Amino acid sequence: MIDLAVRPIDDDDIAAAVALLVAGSLTPQAEIPRNLADYRDAVIESRARGGDVLVAVRGSEVIGVCQLLIFRHFQHTGGWCAELESVHVRSDQRSQGVGAQLLRAAEELARRRGCYRIQLTSNEVRMDAHRFYETNGYQPSHRGFKKSLLDP
Repeated sequence: MIDLAVRPIDDDDIAAAVALLVAGSLTPQAEIPRNLADYRDAVIESRARGGDVLVAVRGSEVIGVCQLLIFRHFQHTGGWCAELESVHVRSDQRSQGVGAQLLRAAEELARRRGCYRIQLTSNEVRMDAHRFYETNGYQPSHRGFKKSLLDP
């Protein structure tokens, strides 16, 4: 088996990473894969704020992706916090350590950026993901709420 590498996303990886989002999303219609420039802009913005989009690559194939957002809390004495978003691993590559390596790479980046905490939300229906996160040290400590601003 070819070794797995986790690294910052390159422009050439964006289409494959977007395909992972579409394949793993509960709302795939929200993605517009032909608008790669918009996804590229999200990478640039993430990096400008200290975060990044990371990809897991096996051979030449992108098989996993996650976005790390860095922001400063008003609480915790204005401490830096990291938020994980868009964690997806190709379905045929799950349970092989890909997701765990993505999490470790994101956590290390957050530590290097001086973050005191890393957090994420996971849809209530994703029970397998919840077990995965708990296995990797994440605790279900809060209840999340979201409200779409696209609807009146």
